[in-house]
Amino acid sequence: MSFGGLEKPAGYRPMSEINVTPLVDVMLVLLVIFIIAAPFMASRLALDLPQTEQSDAQVTQEPDAFVSIAIDPQGQTFWDEEPISVEALKQRLQDTARANPDSEVQLRADATVPYGRVVELIGLSQAAGLSRIGFVTDELPGALGAPAAPAR
Repeated sequence: MSFGGLEKPAGYRPMSEINVTPLVDVMLVLLVIFIIAAPFMASRLALDLPQTEQSDAQVTQEPDAFVSIAIDPQGQTFWDEEPISVEALKQRLQDTARANPDSEVQLRADATVPYGRVVELIGLSQAAGLSRIGFVTDELPGALGAPAAPAR
């Protein structure tokens, strides 16, 4: 008669497969962290935009096609938050006008930028064939439609 307890055990054999479950768990957690943190890591151009009073009735709808041009306090011009030279700006404005002449130029200029610099960009846009120009501003605190500052 053969009993199982009388046989000598063969011993433990090393595992030949890698357990990938912990690796997948860590990678998914890292992916979620990067998805959440990505918008915060994007470089934003810090501008002190002019402030104006505006109500919800004065705000128009977002245009179908637009380009965003910004001028920082040092006078540097940006195309969608990327620095650009005047020559390259002229070329991009002409390309945009050829592709869609109804595109709007949304101009964001710091409050300290001289008026002449803003007019220069308006002239470049019109010379390229883009006549729709929008000025982006911040809303004054306490203005109609703006949340009032808390009383202390």
